[in-house]
Amino acid sequence: MQIQTILLIILAAFVALGIVFFQYYYKSKKRGKLSVLLSFLRFIALFLLFLLLINPQLVKKDYEIEKTNLIVLVDNSSSMASSKAIVSNTIEQLKNYKAITDRFNINYYKFGKGLERLDSLDYLDSSTDITQAFNDISNIYARTNTVGLLVSDGNQTVGQDYEFYADKLKFPVYTIAVGDTTSYEDVRIAQVNTNKYAFLKNKFPIEIYMNYEGGNTITTPLVLSINGKKVYQEQVNFSSTEKVKRVSTFLDATTVGLKNIVVNVGALKNEKNTKNNSKTIAVEVIDEKTNVAIVSSILHPDIGALKKAIETNEQRSVTILKPNTDAANLEEIDLFICYQPDRSFDKVFNYILNKKASSLIVAGLQTDLNFLNSAQSQFKIETGFPEQEVFGTLNTSFSKFDVSEFDIEEFPPLSSNSGSISFSGSHEALLNMAIRGVQLENPLLSVTEMNNSKTAVLLGENIWKWRVSTFKSRQNFQSFDDFIGKLIFYLADKEKKSRLNVAYQSVYENLGVAKVTATYFNEGFVFDSKAQLLLDLNGEKKIPMLLKGNYYEADLSALKAGDYNFVVSTANSKLTKSGKFTILDFDVEQQFLATNAEKLARLASITEGEFYYPDQTKELITKLMEDKRFLPTQRSTENVVSLIDYKILLAFIIMALAIEWFVRKYNGLI
Repeated sequence: MQIQTILLIILAAFVALGIVFFQYYYKSKKRGKLSVLLSFLRFIALFLLFLLLINPQLVKKDYEIEKTNLIVLVDNSSSMASSKAIVSNTIEQLKNYKAITDRFNINYYKFGKGLERLDSLDYLDSSTDITQAFNDISNIYARTNTVGLLVSDGNQTVGQDYEFYADKLKFPVYTIAVGDTTSYEDVRIAQVNTNKYAFLKNKFPIEIYMNYEGGNTITTPLVLSINGKKVYQEQVNFSSTEKVKRVSTFLDATTVGLKNIVVNVGALKNEKNTKNNSKTIAVEVIDEKTNVAIVSSILHPDIGALKKAIETNEQRSVTILKPNTDAANLEEIDLFICYQPDRSFDKVFNYILNKKASSLIVAGLQTDLNFLNSAQSQFKIETGFPEQEVFGTLNTSFSKFDVSEFDIEEFPPLSSNSGSISFSGSHEALLNMAIRGVQLENPLLSVTEMNNSKTAVLLGENIWKWRVSTFKSRQNFQSFDDFIGKLIFYLADKEKKSRLNVAYQSVYENLGVAKVTATYFNEGFVFDSKAQLLLDLNGEKKIPMLLKGNYYEADLSALKAGDYNFVVSTANSKLTKSGKFTILDFDVEQQFLATNAEKLARLASITEGEFYYPDQTKELITKLMEDKRFLPTQRSTENVVSLIDYKILLAFIIMALAIEWFVRKYNGLI
């Protein structure tokens, strides 16, 4: 307790005594036991009242020793399986060295594509993302003194390069290089680039990058086969100075369907790892393409964002047109995106109406809403509203297509001056509108069907910010692009609305990632969460599809590489949907033979850590024990505790005054 608080309490006692003396004894002729009792009760009430106003507090300091966090990150990918005995021995040495367990708070994690607490190592992860592991650790231990210990072969297969990420780390990283550091002569397929789709009777490009490790001059054949038939062959030369070769050619798309292309480079005489000599990719040959036109009289980043998102699916092409373009340019268009239309769009709207074409209309701050209301009869938008920021909320019961994987919660607002919208035909909200945290019944993005055509209306501009936000949170644009792709597919699809919809990829490039999702609606087109959906795989195996929120899913990650046909059926109706997909046999972890010790050493150097091999674990422990950066620190915590409980104090004040009043009343002093 502070001295000034003690002095205030003493002063309060003297003031209370002074007031009591003045009231009961100053110029008073009545003295006796009754006066003493009454003055005592008055003194208690006044003193406690002053004590309540002073509110004395006690400050208590607690001291504790805070150890440095030693975070041990162990690579659990399949490329580490041959070194599991070395890894186990390294971890055991750390756990059994008492001095280091006393010095540090040691936490063990394993990582492949994601980060997990280390309980056991199975070396089954098919990918390695070292950068993501560092990022997660940085978030968990952001406010504490931390040092990292990475046990890995240094070969990263997905994510941002960890060497370039090292500058962002706020803690030193010590590295232990595990695996074979011997250099072997090796030739491998590093990368194959091609389009996912090709068009019938056209040629499609393919580009192959090959790497050679060794010091000799060699010649090896490169062979390309489509569905087992050889279509291209070339002799490739490597030397000690030419270790990277690029080969590009064009292949013919002669028939429709999924084509498996095997790229194979001949093995060397003494090559140890031949698994990286071949790679399989898939191209789907189609005979049609969706032509989309973005019609706009202004320049805006939304146009570029929409074009990029739509063209991620190579079955679609986007053309940007002015509203006054020739009618001949509109003939080949399957879907129109009218971006912020004004009166110059009159000819375009007349064409859409006469052709009964589908369209996406984006209404922003530069839209002529009066013209838009008069140019079509499907909807009306209230005008005269000021510019405002509007947020979108996802309508999870939307039935036209699957939106379960689209997350809009952290998206920035759009700019809009539109009022409420009313429709003359059937419609459904895809995104609802929220302003300043208030959920409105007015849709932000909705779709309507009328006269055999489909129309989507978005009441806001700056959708490009949504695409940027997706990249910021996920490091890719896939979620946003898939959402726009599904919307475009729905608008361009002329088939009748189906109660059973199935989503899947034609090609799964890695083992362990295959899945098929489906949505099922009852006769009123309301999502049926009680349906029983079965997936029949190759007519041999039936897999029940599990409910995941507002969609059903069949996890096929246990399947082996190959071609699969499937049929999704419902138990309560005769609805079925069929499809086929291919799982490619490609394990990226098997493409690396040697440990990337040089890169691990550079990582340690950048973060001010040090690089070691497994047989130097004792030297590493000694270095950690001697480094003064990791000394335990003393931390103090101040706890401020009030010495009084105001409720009890008030009770005593009321009781003292009440007793005084009754005594005075009883003795006729009032």
